[in-house]
Amino acid sequence: MIEVLLVIAILAILAAVVIIAINPAKQLGEARDAQRRNDVRAIVDALQQYSIDNRGEYPDTIPWGGDDCLLDGMDICINGIACDGSNLDVLAEEQKYLADIPVDPSIEPEEVTGYWVLGTNSGRVSVCAPSVYGDDPIVIVQ
Repeated sequence: MIEVLLVIAILAILAAVVIIAINPAKQLGEARDAQRRNDVRAIVDALQQYSIDNRGEYPDTIPWGGDDCLLDGMDICINGIACDGSNLDVLAEEQKYLADIPVDPSIEPEEVTGYWVLGTNSGRVSVCAPSVYGDDPIVIVQ
């Protein structure tokens, strides 16, 4: 009987070590950051393709001025919903550049996507994901 209890105790200790090593919250956070990175890259790629198709022009709803997307950026609105942010519905019209405007995986979408956009003083467009699991925010400049 003591041997069986000892084996169960050892298994419990090993299971606890494995659960701590796997750390599901960290895995989920890193997976969400990977999705955010892909979403931001998709928005930047769509903006670049839009610019190519429109002789270097970007959608007029992008705010211009400033150098830091995290400080000066504006929320990107969700498809078809008016908000105080930047409306990039033109990218998803007829699914020409994007099938849909991506939404941050950790928010409950209402009006905004959780991603920000900014036209910088240097004439480039910056898209960022300010809410991330890791320490470094996701910023991609086109």
